[in-house]
Amino acid sequence: MTLITILGANGAVAVPLSKELAAHNVAIRQVSRNPKKVNSNDELMPADLTNPAEVNRAIVGSDIVIVTVGFEYTLKIWQAVWPPFMQSVVDACARHKAKLVFFDNVYMLDHAHLGNMTEETPVNPQSGKGKVRAAVNQIIWDAVKAGKIEAIIARAADFIAANNSVFGLSLLANLKKGKAGDWLYRADKLHNFTYVEDAGRALAMVALADDTWNQIWHMPATKALTGKQWVDLCAEVTGTKPKIRVAPGWLLAALGWFNPLMKELGEMGYQWQTDYVFNCDKLTKRFNFVQTPLQDAIRDTYNKLP
Repeated sequence: MTLITILGANGAVAVPLSKELAAHNVAIRQVSRNPKKVNSNDELMPADLTNPAEVNRAIVGSDIVIVTVGFEYTLKIWQAVWPPFMQSVVDACARHKAKLVFFDNVYMLDHAHLGNMTEETPVNPQSGKGKVRAAVNQIIWDAVKAGKIEAIIARAADFIAANNSVFGLSLLANLKKGKAGDWLYRADKLHNFTYVEDAGRALAMVALADDTWNQIWHMPATKALTGKQWVDLCAEVTGTKPKIRVAPGWLLAALGWFNPLMKELGEMGYQWQTDYVFNCDKLTKRFNFVQTPLQDAIRDTYNKLP
């Protein structure tokens, strides 16, 4: 039986990924500091993924390794942890003849192309985090070109999720409290999102197919709406008041003195000051992928909020 190891168990994408994989007669190994079962037959392996020896131990016997881990969202941590972590993963995959799937974001892409991001969009990072992501991508492709591993990089847009997303924590959560939904920088620019449940399903599809390897695949993405349109739609779906509060760059900078997350978000502000349209046509055509209806995605996410 094929063994698929998930490095970064129980995260926003790892959970729906695990549920989808369970329907395909594969064994699943969940790896994180404190992994929990998603399916009754999951194998649990506690591990410190910043330790190369433990990464190697986690990958032993794997046929496919899927990286969904999320390290602390600070530039300093990313610079220190991501490149050596990915090098240890690549080395272990090569050693144990495992294929690698890396669930990634768009931080490394050229900001001049954000209005239509495809798998061919050039890499030209505009931020420190983007440079880290570009370096991590290069580690993977260098190993592929050298014939050491087979790999997939699966990119996603910003999340529609109850946790770890501006959409859930700043927009929907505020509407649920009767407040104005927060939007960053410009409410007149287009933006689209990846619903995490759809990302999990799509990630399983590309990982289990035979013709997807050594390629970039974009995960599902919603239609693109302006910030105001998103707030109006969310209010309509959830039965709340369609109020919006746009946070300008100077406010994020000021809040950064008190809230480190606001400071970190400020570095990525350029993504909210122009049209941001993530293109998933390649995935849709190859798999005839049908996304969760947008209203359902919003409603489900809203209902998961405290």
